[in-house]
Amino acid sequence: MADETNLKLVERIGARTIGAARYVGGASLLLASTVGWTFRGLVSPKVRLDHRSLATQMVRVGVRSLGIVCLVQGFIGVILALQMEPPLKQFEQQSQIASIIGVAGFRMLGPIFTAVILSGFAGASIAAELGTMVVSEEIEAMDAMALNPVRFLVVPRVLATLTMMLLLTPIADMMIALGGYGISRGVLGPSVYNEYWKLMQNMLTYPDFFTGLTQGGVFGLLIGLIACYEGLNVRGGAEGVGRATTMTVVYSIVAIVLAACTFTVLFYVFEL
Repeated sequence: MADETNLKLVERIGARTIGAARYVGGASLLLASTVGWTFRGLVSPKVRLDHRSLATQMVRVGVRSLGIVCLVQGFIGVILALQMEPPLKQFEQQSQIASIIGVAGFRMLGPIFTAVILSGFAGASIAAELGTMVVSEEIEAMDAMALNPVRFLVVPRVLATLTMMLLLTPIADMMIALGGYGISRGVLGPSVYNEYWKLMQNMLTYPDFFTGLTQGGVFGLLIGLIACYEGLNVRGGAEGVGRATTMTVVYSIVAIVLAACTFTVLFYVFEL
């Protein structure tokens, strides 16, 4: 009985491992195809990027999510300031709240929270849209007319999520800083806000900004890629669309956290 249980456990682990490898492989192939079409669109006059579609997706992904990104990141700054004030007060170092918010926000919290917001706001929408096109056989119709779905559907969406993450990340960083300053001025007192911006400026360096921006770009690429992959692989009608939408958010958040962990280790090793 124990041997049978162990065998089932091994089979289950093996099936999950094969499934994960198949998923990563499929997403990697989609990424390679996306990069190929993007490169051809940039260098070949016969294959041009659809700038109108790209602009539409950028508005949908980035501009419409700007309000919620600013709101959430502002509250993140408020939470950081309020949470750090009591322990720092014990050592009379409340002024260092600005330094901590600056480094934490610009290096990690800005890009990672923005990416999580976009995974639910834009990623799920992309997956649902492409999944609906699969269910209604629009993708098959495009193939029948020799219109490559990756070129016309995936490339604009992946480029839009990548580009808008690069643009939203600095805005998110600034909103975290403003949230911390606002609560410092309104609640924590002059010991915190008197030299808030000066201390933050002295603490921050260019690597702090560019490491956060790099992570933002990678997170945007992951969100767009996973959303498109899930959408294009929908099976089972409306139920499949719902599952693809849900799994897009789940897989995107997992991928974002894993990528953030990897970046953190690399930055630590190379002292960036």
